[in-house]
Amino acid sequence: MSPQRARFTWHGDAVLRGTREGAVRGLRLAAEHILERARARVPIEEGTLERSGVASVDEASLTAGVSFDQPYAVRQHEELSYRHDNGRSAKYLERPMTEEAAAVAEIIAAQVRRSLRG
Repeated sequence: MSPQRARFTWHGDAVLRGTREGAVRGLRLAAEHILERARARVPIEEGTLERSGVASVDEASLTAGVSFDQPYAVRQHEELSYRHDNGRSAKYLERPMTEEAAAVAEIIAAQVRRSLRG
């Protein structure tokens, strides 16, 4: 019986590049997802704080962030004794991050899988 032979071509660089691109895309979508959820909870009077929210991705370090850029954003987030309209609350960023952790992981994973099919 003769030995079986197979020939493989390794496209590792392309796979790694595609995986990274998928991860960046997933991080961007996941950050936007959290931003959307946070905006729905942010204390609102005039809408300035809500409009200041941004999602960002650092592609070099593969990290994403969501922030609100108003001088009072941290105080509104941390002060549990403030009264807010129904559905609006302190911890408007922390709670969506915790509650949506599984969804965030799935968003990122789906984009990485998509990049590998491609």
